[in-house]
Amino acid sequence: MAEPFSVRVTVRGYETDVQGHLNQAVYLNYAEHARWSLLQAAGASQAQLVGRGVGPVTLETTIRYRRELLAGDEVDVTCVFEWGSGKTFRILQEIRKTDGTVAAEISAVCGLLNLTERKLLADPGKVFGELAEDPGHFGF
Repeated sequence: MAEPFSVRVTVRGYETDVQGHLNQAVYLNYAEHARWSLLQAAGASQAQLVGRGVGPVTLETTIRYRRELLAGDEVDVTCVFEWGSGKTFRILQEIRKTDGTVAAEISAVCGLLNLTERKLLADPGKVFGELAEDPGHFGF
């Protein structure tokens, strides 16, 4: 199996809370940044999605906080798409310190929304595959 897609992020001081560790909500921002970075790397831009009349949506997110992150820590945020046969798919992510320590595990149930009808597409993988210049990033 190929290595998962990954982006590096440095924890900024203004993202920390009163205890000095990364605010819990910022983990979601890091995960979202990695997802959009994967789409861009695959060649499926936000403009292409909107032009096609679709947009990715998150229906459920679970975060498991494993280790604290402090200002200045560098982390790698991974992103792996897990496909099934229905309207939804999973995105599995880890936020990992550069020494390999897992700081958080994130699992999201997502779909691809028809922006006009406001309904999930029946086969989101097909659309991502058609838009992508490099569909391998989606695990195809």
